[in-house]
Formats: sequence, C-alpha cells, structure tokens
Amino acid sequence: MVVFLIVFSLVMFFAPEGGGYFLETPNFYPADPLKTPNHIAPVWYFTPYYSILRAIVWNFFGLDAKFWGVVAMGASVVIFAFLPWLDRSPVKSIRYRGPITKVMLTLFVICFFILGYLGTLSPSPMGELISQICTVFYFGFFLGMPWWSRMDKFKPVPDRVTMK
Repeated sequence: MVVFLIVFSLVMFFAPEGGGYFLETPNFYPADPLKTPNHIAPVWYFTPYYSILRAIVWNFFGLDAKFWGVVAMGASVVIFAFLPWLDRSPVKSIRYRGPITKVMLTLFVICFFILGYLGTLSPSPMGELISQICTVFYFGFFLGMPWWSRMDKFKPVPDRVTMK
C-alpha cells in the first residue's frame, strides 16, 4: 500500500500529464480560437478504439466509411460482453488452457498494444494498413474463439478446484 501511495504521489505531484498520455498536452496551451491542433489524439485508454475507428476506410451498402468506423468502434467494445458465449472451452482458467489459447491471447494483446500506439500517432498510409490488419485480427480473435477454444487441448482441472 505504501509503495502504491508513493508512486501515486510521484505521478500526481511531479508528472501529472504523464508525457501527454494521462492529461492531454493541448490542455496546457492557451486557448486560441483561430488555430486548430494538427492532431487531436484521445486519452491513452481510448487509443485502440480510435485506431479501429480510423482503420475503416471503405463504404458499404451506400453508407459512409465514417459510419462503419463508428459501428466497428462500438462493436469492438460491446464484443467483450459476448465472451461467455464465445468461449467453448470446458476449462476457464488460463493455467489449464492449451497452447492455441495462449498463442492467440498473446497475439491479441500485441495487436491491442499496436492499435493503442497507432491511435496516438497522426494518420499515415502505413499506419492505416497496420491498423487494418490489427483490426481484422482483433475481431478475428473473438469471432474465431468458438472454434479454436473448442479445438485446443487442455489439462484436466484438479478436484480441489471443481469441488466435486
């Protein structure tokens, strides 16, 4: 508890902006109604979803890409609510899961961090391509989960955990 309070105090009193990740740097500039910032990046915990929003650049069914970007961003948040039904593995602990689950989860976390980093940068063609690839894997992780979680090998859960 003491270590947490020391770190918390150091951040609060000596680096509250956290390099622009905790409090946005434009908040410290004087207001100028005649100048718009070149790049407006969201707070760090919204950057993966902002990157997913920017990754959608195609028009479908006569609707604008901006609309589909908002739909994809909303779906990327809501899809977590469906995890209990998507996961078909008989074991729920990562300790007893097989290698497919561990590899897929590692790749998902890597893609999530890449999306978060790309959300802080200004748009570029290469960043757009990488964010599109990571967005496809982001949704592929969840949509493929019923198949790869069922196919994966798992260790038997001990009796002390199941309480039978």
